[in-house]
Amino acid sequence: MHYKRMPIEVESPEEIGYGAIRCNLAESSMRDRSLGDLSLDADLSKLLLQYGDHRGHPGLRRLLAEESGCDPQHVLLTPGAAGALFVAATSLLTHDDHLVVLRPNYATNIETPRAIGCGIGFVDLVFERGFQYTADDIAAAMRPNTRLVSITTPHNPTGAVLPQRELQRIVELVKARGCWLLVDETYRDLTAGAAPPFATTLSERVISVASLSKAHGLPGLRLGWLLTRDAGLAERFLAAKEQITIAGPVIEEEIAYQVYRNRAAFLPHIHDTLKRGLGLLGAWMASQPDMEWVEPAGGVVCFPRIKPGAPVDVELFYRILFEDYRTLVGPGHWFEQDRRYMRIGFGWPEPSELAEGVENIGKALKAAHS
Repeated sequence: MHYKRMPIEVESPEEIGYGAIRCNLAESSMRDRSLGDLSLDADLSKLLLQYGDHRGHPGLRRLLAEESGCDPQHVLLTPGAAGALFVAATSLLTHDDHLVVLRPNYATNIETPRAIGCGIGFVDLVFERGFQYTADDIAAAMRPNTRLVSITTPHNPTGAVLPQRELQRIVELVKARGCWLLVDETYRDLTAGAAPPFATTLSERVISVASLSKAHGLPGLRLGWLLTRDAGLAERFLAAKEQITIAGPVIEEEIAYQVYRNRAAFLPHIHDTLKRGLGLLGAWMASQPDMEWVEPAGGVVCFPRIKPGAPVDVELFYRILFEDYRTLVGPGHWFEQDRRYMRIGFGWPEPSELAEGVENIGKALKAAHS
């Protein structure tokens, strides 16, 4: 496999250095939480640092199985959702296979298949359609050798949510074609109203991926999971994990178990935070003559753009935004899109930081008028 670094990683806040950023609007997660914030009901000092269960913490797998319709033996804990996506792609795809994937997308969903060398068909989400797509769009991108269809809902970076009826149509499509459907559900807990059922409840041909990084503000745990109801596929995924890491870190998995089983206690606060952030962002967007957006329906990010006709020097805008105001957003090229687009995260920054950050975007836009 030929690996290359992704712009989203090279230019990430952790690579730039958090100390160099005043207003960080580039994050796609809730704000990071400290270990002390979690109020763990466990004494980690007594935890034996042995090889753990190869599939992952039995208690956490049991909780995920109860919600997803999977057998606990078919739940695999992974190093974040990125690890889950890597295991799925390398287990299912070869250079002779074909993948259908959404674009824009978080780069891992695209770069790992590229490193494998498989064929890729993109379903491009466009602003004018509200970043929505249908089963017909998926079908048009498929080929006779399509092995895997990969979608994300709620979507990163747009915040679009796929209607449940359309998801069901896509499930029926992949079943008819004899391929697999991977649903990245990382933001599942951050949808309006009750969270939808895990996609694995819809079919044995569906694979679900998620983690504690984005919705729960715990990216430092590096704890994600792969769910499948297919016993043979679960065994293949387990073999991949055993050859990569053998097992996960028992400390991280114990913390993750404690967090997940108590998440009902802190999800309401997270939802309130998102509601306030989205309200602030919406009011600001309404005041900006040079900007337009599709309001996100889920997750913690949106993907607005500088209007195509706005007289803004885009490169100058980004330079002023960071050099003069130390404000960081996720520019469109992170997602193989025009740099007039930018991902703005509204769950990670504190309210004052978000307010200052969007104000700085407005100032940089005015300063970059040509």
